[in-house]
Amino acid sequence: MAETNLPVSAALAQSVRQHVSAMIDFRRDLHAHPELPWQEHRTTEKILEELKRIGITCRKAEPTGVIAEIVGDMPGKTVALRADMDALPVKELNDSLSYKSSHDGIMHACGHDSHTAMLLTAAKALQENKKSLRGKVRLIFQPAEEIAEGAKAMIAQGAIDGVDNVFGMHIWSSLSSGKISCNVGSSFASADLLKVTFTGRGGHGSMPEACVDAVVVASSFVMNLQAIVARETSALESAVVTIGRMEVGTRFNVIAENALLEGTVRCFDNVTRERIRAAIERYAQHTAALYGAKAEVEYSYGTQPVINEERSALLAQSVICASFDQAVLVTEKPTTGGEDFSFYMEDIPGCFALVGCRNPEKGSIWAHHHGCFNIDEDVMVSGAELYAQYAWCYLEQCRF
Repeated sequence: MAETNLPVSAALAQSVRQHVSAMIDFRRDLHAHPELPWQEHRTTEKILEELKRIGITCRKAEPTGVIAEIVGDMPGKTVALRADMDALPVKELNDSLSYKSSHDGIMHACGHDSHTAMLLTAAKALQENKKSLRGKVRLIFQPAEEIAEGAKAMIAQGAIDGVDNVFGMHIWSSLSSGKISCNVGSSFASADLLKVTFTGRGGHGSMPEACVDAVVVASSFVMNLQAIVARETSALESAVVTIGRMEVGTRFNVIAENALLEGTVRCFDNVTRERIRAAIERYAQHTAALYGAKAEVEYSYGTQPVINEERSALLAQSVICASFDQAVLVTEKPTTGGEDFSFYMEDIPGCFALVGCRNPEKGSIWAHHHGCFNIDEDVMVSGAELYAQYAWCYLEQCRF
């Protein structure tokens, strides 16, 4: 149960509110100049410029990204705050925006521009109050989240060395503005990539008896594959197995020799994940053998499931209730979307929150990755304060 009497910092809240206008301007600037994964050079330089201006020690990651640290005047532990900053290869359809993307076919269609602006604002507030800050706050401005590569690269460059706890958040389009969720346990699913190649024997479409039809093999595999979830996965364990692409055949009267299938697997725990991976291999090999074909399976592990550690999630819930109002805290269902924030929590505890940004009155109704996606900017002040207050309260709590 979340506490409502947690001693959050009134000074932090006041500091955040002094920077709201600058935060919105910064977010809009990033929105107008989106950059794809591993190409966030302008974004990186803008962040470095702001951090140096306010006296925060920082360094550029390679090839993009920023790692910074605020050192409080009193000793204590180290907590990390993470924001992602890459955009998507999506054409923006918000033609009326004064800050519409200036790069055709590239757009901040997921809200990472707001994450960056909120964390930068939290950093300003924490820096202004570091005399009473107990410990260190590591700031991670991460590239390449959309391709699930950025977190690993930042970790390899020391982003969480010496860190005791980590916190992150995501603007959430299906959650109403003014609501925030941070559940104990499952939040995001693992997101793996699947590629299956079937090799048969091609030939003339009028003489199938002389061939091994890859169309039939692939079709049978796709239909049977759903039994892995329906009959080999407990009803109490959520999972998704999807084939999203099939490339097979060359001409109407030619029996296909090869078939290429690509898909994704989503799970909330690694035991189920491994069981499904093994089942996919078995289904592919047995289906191929049934028709006299050959199968090759490539299974690529993507993000880990995001599982919020209990004490961290309960702390975040307490911060939400104490900073805003108990009615702000809601329970949002776990999503089968992927989030590479999961890699930060492989060895240290932490949690990940969802900040609602849906507001029909402002046209903020579109799903993430849609060309019309936009956020209710009023929620950014809550996101920035939540970043700052979580770090503050974690460090205060650890002194006892």
